[in-house]
Amino acid sequence: MTTSPPPPPPAEQQQQQEEEEVLVPRQELPNGTQPMEVVPSEPAATVENQQIEDPPISRFTWTIENLSRVSTKKLYSEIFVVGGYKWRILIFPRGNNVEFLSMYLDVADSAVLPYGWTRYAQFSLSVVNQMHNKFTIRKETQHQFSARESDWGFTSFMPLGELYNPSRGYLVNDTCIVEAEVAVCKVVDYWSYDSKKETGYVGLKNQGATCYMNSLLQTLYHIPYFRKAVYHMPTTENDMPSGSIPLALQSLFYKLQYNDSSVSTKELTKSFGWDMHDSFMQHDVQELNRVLSEKLEDKMKLDVKGCQDVYASFDKYVEVERLEGDNKYHAEQYGLQDAKKGVLFIDFPPVLQLQLKRFEYDFMRDTMVKINDRYEFPIQLDLDRDDGKYLSPDADRNVRNLYTLHRFKFDDERVTKEDAKRALEEQYGGEEELPQTNPGLNNTPFKFTKYSNAYMLVYIRESDKDKIICNVDEKDIAEHLRIRLEKDREEKERRKKEKAEAHLYTIIKVARDDDLTTQIGKDIYFDLVDHDKVPSFRIQKQMPFTQFKEEVAKEFGIPTQFQRFWLWAKRQNHTYRPNRPLTPQEETHTVGQLKEAANKAHNAELKLFLEVELGLDLKPLPLPDKTREDILLFFKLYDPEKEQLRYVGRLFVKASGKPQDILPKLRKMAGFSQDEEIELYELEDGDIVCFQKSPKPDTADQYRYPDVPSFLVYIRNRQVVHFRSLEKPKEDDFCLEMSKAFTYDEVVEKVAQKLGVDDPTKIRLTSHNCYSQQPKPQPIKYRGVERLLDMLIHYNQTSDILYYEVLDIPLPELQALKTLKVTYHHSTKDEVSVHSIRLPKNSTVGDVLNDIKSKVELSHPNAELRLLEVFYHKIYKIFAPNEKIENINDQYWTLRAEEVPEEEKNLGPFDRLIHVYHFTKDTQNQTQVQNFGEPFFMVIREDETLSSIKERIQKKLKVPDEDFSKWKFAYISLGRPDYFEDSDTVASRFQRNMYGAWEQYLGLEHPDTAPRKTHNANQNRHSFERPVKIYN
Repeated sequence: MTTSPPPPPPAEQQQQQEEEEVLVPRQELPNGTQPMEVVPSEPAATVENQQIEDPPISRFTWTIENLSRVSTKKLYSEIFVVGGYKWRILIFPRGNNVEFLSMYLDVADSAVLPYGWTRYAQFSLSVVNQMHNKFTIRKETQHQFSARESDWGFTSFMPLGELYNPSRGYLVNDTCIVEAEVAVCKVVDYWSYDSKKETGYVGLKNQGATCYMNSLLQTLYHIPYFRKAVYHMPTTENDMPSGSIPLALQSLFYKLQYNDSSVSTKELTKSFGWDMHDSFMQHDVQELNRVLSEKLEDKMKLDVKGCQDVYASFDKYVEVERLEGDNKYHAEQYGLQDAKKGVLFIDFPPVLQLQLKRFEYDFMRDTMVKINDRYEFPIQLDLDRDDGKYLSPDADRNVRNLYTLHRFKFDDERVTKEDAKRALEEQYGGEEELPQTNPGLNNTPFKFTKYSNAYMLVYIRESDKDKIICNVDEKDIAEHLRIRLEKDREEKERRKKEKAEAHLYTIIKVARDDDLTTQIGKDIYFDLVDHDKVPSFRIQKQMPFTQFKEEVAKEFGIPTQFQRFWLWAKRQNHTYRPNRPLTPQEETHTVGQLKEAANKAHNAELKLFLEVELGLDLKPLPLPDKTREDILLFFKLYDPEKEQLRYVGRLFVKASGKPQDILPKLRKMAGFSQDEEIELYELEDGDIVCFQKSPKPDTADQYRYPDVPSFLVYIRNRQVVHFRSLEKPKEDDFCLEMSKAFTYDEVVEKVAQKLGVDDPTKIRLTSHNCYSQQPKPQPIKYRGVERLLDMLIHYNQTSDILYYEVLDIPLPELQALKTLKVTYHHSTKDEVSVHSIRLPKNSTVGDVLNDIKSKVELSHPNAELRLLEVFYHKIYKIFAPNEKIENINDQYWTLRAEEVPEEEKNLGPFDRLIHVYHFTKDTQNQTQVQNFGEPFFMVIREDETLSSIKERIQKKLKVPDEDFSKWKFAYISLGRPDYFEDSDTVASRFQRNMYGAWEQYLGLEHPDTAPRKTHNANQNRHSFERPVKIYN
């Protein structure tokens, strides 16, 4: 069985329609816009779908001037044509709600294309490094574009701090160069494919970036023995799938087995405790497999990089490591001993899951990258080969470890059965070269990375095949589960039928006095009713309205002669009011005719108010006559003591009447004595009247909201805010009821009171990003916003979440300081310490170094320190002591403090101070080098040979002779190594005054043996590569 990793999600899904047309404008292109000519490029690779002809390929270059001054959220390139189709590049210069440049390929004329259009393209997007082309950032993907997904690309293309730093070479003279290479392919129609019909299986819907999860779930489902085990997990009819992972998994497998179309995974991810943000996060399938099924057979993780095939990976897995020299094994009672370390297998499981390490951390890009190397795997895997070299001496040699690949291909909603060639050759990965479009020209063949490659293999042992590939039928499924899912299926069919017949019906929503009484004062204050919470009727459009009245009589027990229906009208303030009663003539119409005549907004529903008069015995009475002069008013009573507003009734009043004319009736409605003084307040358009007892002079200060206006202002601004600790951004800590009009000071004071913090200025708040469901990258500055409402608004959405921190010093004081994270490297000990330095913003680098001196151990009291800027294992800058610290940024690169060696203080006229960096060769491209470890400076003399310099380096780094003898030394300029001999004079190779001194250095080539640390330095607070977590 093979599975393929997903391409990145489209901009439209990431943006969540923040603005109605923010990503894919549904409008015609401006008149006169002409496609640009594009430069023919090299051919691209074939796609996995059945291709009809060689794809046309082109390269488009977009030069963006004055990028830093672009104020719009998004920016489109001019249109270019590839394969007869119009395309353009879409970028978000400040990120698509992330701290990265976001970049996508967009179908330029998607708004005017015919219904059902699709096109398939392989493409790459690049930001050109204008100083050193080898540092150009290029990302590739492929996608089937459609009206639903008319743009596709990379939301986190590159860090904004990297893009906008002029010294990095991506923005030169405020100009950025973007390139797109596009290969358009003609493929079989995706949408007409019927997985159930073709394979007997159905796919899983993608929630945004859940291809990794879908492939794992399909893998597990297609192992019948595992599926049967899932069905036998104990669940009950009282369990809810959203809160029970076993039940949600049972439900999912049942639907995969019996549904005719693709199945949603939302129920399962809800049982994980995931929100929308988690579903749009790209995760590692091995990590999800571990978390979801920790008690399954152990999973094998095999190296892809540097291995030709599965057998090479197994060879590497069991490779023996010699522990000797400084790496001797410490044996109890015997001390350090030479030893051999390795792994052999006692046995193999019936189902062998092989996880291929297709992802690794790239320090240069500061992200996880996919390894697309070619990697072969056989249909039959013999793990007894070479006399059982993978097995331990204790293994049972009677078990034959011969395995067969279990293969289907999962592409979210589509499942296809793979023949041997496609399951193998097409899933090996690597690169594929397309034929040249102009063979007579001496142009370089164009290679495209094959993205469709396997990252999880499932092999089944031949001797266990009958047991594993067993029958799974309804008798294996618990009765309560069958009943529940059958009801779900019937309900789905009912909804489907309703949807298909919707054009034959009208939904009529009928509000009554009972609904007003129930809702006003609880959910409704300014309006009369929420129409989504009143009784509704699904009525055939051809039904006469008089017959509908009979349906109402049956439902509510109100005879038709006592019913009077009013049409609702929507006011300019977006509230609804009963506007006028239906005429006798209108009641002779059909329901459909009445809806069309009354509903100018073409809503699918007809909203009515049912007027009924009830006597003291609650039996209906004849309706009062209504004249043209009569106005229907609704009345709400306010009680300041209870802070309560409630509906008390309605009255017809004369348009020419006076307020005092209705006071006796209002007193009666409210249950007041007739001598009680009351005050009236018009609400909005005057057809709602609020009233209360007239406040007594001595009770004015007794109530928080003594009158209707103050209470309604409170209600309008009332907001329950969910506060979360910034350290635990997924969990609500506490809730506070506040007013949207609260000032910054009032908000932090309430929070401080809740937390028991004496000084409210030590509270720092951070707003919520409604799209990522995470804290915003930057906290709210002290009094940086005026009101609570400003803290909660994110673009056109309002959140109810805030994050808090309790600082050790007041926020105004902290904001007046510059905080820098500085690592200090001891001059004589192998020790590194990290220090957080806080100083006034007008301080200098010299002040930073003096502060560090007071916190660290120096080699001698008069030691001189310096501050360096280190980025990806290279030294880019020595800060001058008088340089201001306000503009120093430690977010993306490391600040390193160290003592200045004495030899550097007394440089002779011909001495050189050079950069020395560690490096290894890139395993994928031997002409490229990868730096690692700690870079340093070194003084070399004019005539000093490499042999002399090596002695000093070995002494400085304290490397054992045996290891040091294997090191190589090279002069490296712009990434190209030129190796030294021991007798070579080193200084002569280093040019003076070369631009970017860090680009010529003495390279120390040797293996990187340092243990891998969990990467967290120099990362934005909100990382987009997170481990999988199941919260429930």
